[in-house]
Amino acid sequence: MTSPQQAPRPLTVLAVFAHPDDEGFGCGGTLAALVAGGHRVTLVCATNGDVGEISDPALATPETLGAVRQGELRAAMDVTGIADVRFLNYRDSGMAGTDDNHNPASLFQAPAERVVEQVSAVIRELRPDIVITHDPTGGYGHPDHVTICRHTTAAVESCRPTAPSGPDGGDGPLLYYLCFPRSVFQRMWQEMVNADIRPPFAADDTAALGTADDEVTTTRKVGRFLTVKKESLECHRTQIDPTGPFAQLSQDFVDEIMSTEYFQLAPNSNNQTRDILGELPES
Repeated sequence: MTSPQQAPRPLTVLAVFAHPDDEGFGCGGTLAALVAGGHRVTLVCATNGDVGEISDPALATPETLGAVRQGELRAAMDVTGIADVRFLNYRDSGMAGTDDNHNPASLFQAPAERVVEQVSAVIRELRPDIVITHDPTGGYGHPDHVTICRHTTAAVESCRPTAPSGPDGGDGPLLYYLCFPRSVFQRMWQEMVNADIRPPFAADDTAALGTADDEVTTTRKVGRFLTVKKESLECHRTQIDPTGPFAQLSQDFVDEIMSTEYFQLAPNSNNQTRDILGELPES
């Protein structure tokens, strides 16, 4: 990571994620920091999260969950300060290997060319300097995470000939993948075991979950925006299990984990070596 320095001008940033709440867990602090720094941020959510969890039956039903989660995301982005929130309105594809993967309305089943064109249209409209999306592993292999990463990558590449010069004089936007390093998964697993909490994933899985640590190019400390990040996440009420394994972790440990966010500047992104996201001030 290079020494922080002020960006030469306000940036336009496009974040493309699969579900409501993906933005908060992975890079809520960075998004808040970008807004606080005067940069323009647009969030595109590919699905409505309609097969996600329902933490309290009073909050939603399976039939209303998609609409409820759209509202939760808008409320969360009000906290973060992002006014431009858009939905592609695909159905949540569910976890890998479930019947929801085969639903014809799901993102997983959507024709690639259609999704790529939808994302490309937003890129052509906004002309962003930076695009952020899931990394190719999807963090934990969720089909929607992997799918929107692939389609967003293709959209960025398809727009390069017509996109403006990037902040370092390159051809089009820089593409960043949001990362969950494997060492972080391993630390969380060990912390749960030490606290006698049953982890949601097996020890053997931590060798494959997430991004290989040596592929992380950009590490951002976002402690100054931790309160905003947490308040934003709390808006996703249907997805917060007050008795789940993550809720049982010590607050100090959770705050430590949430205060650092990780990215990979996509290989050959924009033919640049400059890490614009890494250079942005952390406050």
